[in-house]
Amino acid sequence: MRTSPDAQAPLAPRVRPRTSWRLIATLALLVGTRVVAADAPDCKTRLLESLGWRFIPTPTQQVSIEAGTPCGRADLAQAQAAGDLVVRLPRALKSDARSRLVDELLHHPATHCAYGFKLGDATRRAVDKLAANRGYKFSGLQMGWIGFGPTGARRDGWEPVASFGRGYRPLASNSRAIDAFYQGHVRAECGVGRQIAQYATQAELYGREGFDAEFDADEIVIGTFNRLHDTRSILLGSSAGEFTRDGLAVEASRAGRQAFMGLPGFIFHVFDRSKLDDLNNQAENFVVYDVDADAAAALRDHGGFEHYNERNQAIWALAKSMPVYRPKRYFERLLFERDAELRASLPPAAQATLAQLDAELADPFYRGFRVYVHRQGVKPVGFHIARLLDRNPRTPFRIELALHNLHTTLFDRYVAHALRDCTAAAP
Repeated sequence: MRTSPDAQAPLAPRVRPRTSWRLIATLALLVGTRVVAADAPDCKTRLLESLGWRFIPTPTQQVSIEAGTPCGRADLAQAQAAGDLVVRLPRALKSDARSRLVDELLHHPATHCAYGFKLGDATRRAVDKLAANRGYKFSGLQMGWIGFGPTGARRDGWEPVASFGRGYRPLASNSRAIDAFYQGHVRAECGVGRQIAQYATQAELYGREGFDAEFDADEIVIGTFNRLHDTRSILLGSSAGEFTRDGLAVEASRAGRQAFMGLPGFIFHVFDRSKLDDLNNQAENFVVYDVDADAAAALRDHGGFEHYNERNQAIWALAKSMPVYRPKRYFERLLFERDAELRASLPPAAQATLAQLDAELADPFYRGFRVYVHRQGVKPVGFHIARLLDRNPRTPFRIELALHNLHTTLFDRYVAHALRDCTAAAP
């Protein structure tokens, strides 16, 4: 929840030109994949099949790509049951034509949707483990930006790269460092919580050995967002590569629900700091956990987040007119938990306002767009809007996606890693 003056803002970070040898190799692998092997189409086909594409031989002379709409499906099984991700190809298709076909499919929008299924599953596995760890707690700045307890960071597999707990990288194994947040006793604010969720998603996507092999330790840096800009972090440092800038989720909403899986974002105050009552809750950093069909349809119909940022302001204006006396967690209990006794105690004028608030928060976006925030766990966006009315009642809040590279650099690295593994295993 807490962010500092150097926390990530919805502006482009400084992107360093320095590029690691691993990223150079990754990019080389993707340019026709000639570096991997001369007969790479077989490995590319296996990768595409692992993502969900089905290749069906036919007696015809024409290739037919029947991509469908996988981004709008709940999961891969539903997509395949609907006939998505099908390629019908001639049995006698020549090798050079097949090579061109698989290259085209690797860059097909439906492939990114299929990758979204894997990314979503990996995100949920990571988040479920993080949320289940009772030893992973929230802390304010007075305890240090990140606190590893009396045993110190090294025991948990991390070493400092900045003073006052503002930056760490894995000491040895990347996966062991993530385990500290899965199983250990650590304190951090929600910005670090988002970073760990993003790194842990990659760990779940690759598996322990793959995660350790693919990423150098100094690419897995945690700390203040400004600190990450000056490192090789795959999130915001020199290894991040190409960013997607879709803060208001216009493109993601157009693509469909799987385009949101694992994306980072934040809910932040509209008015300046003089209107904040609780600095620990001036913002909430999140990763998207899941988006149901109704929420995705609402986002598509409204063209992204800006409509809901306007509704957030309307909700805040309505909440200001509620009774002045408000017990602890008033709006959270009233609007999210729907506390029957509290709701019944409201005077008639407040009951009318409550009905308006209920109508606003009944929108599918507020109920079906679920995000992970440390230490709140997995909740729909509507919970956070209600919660922040309690914590900082003098300002409305906005929601935006952060800069990310899940569908650019990190997708490319995932593809290159899979192709390297495939060719290394080939006779």
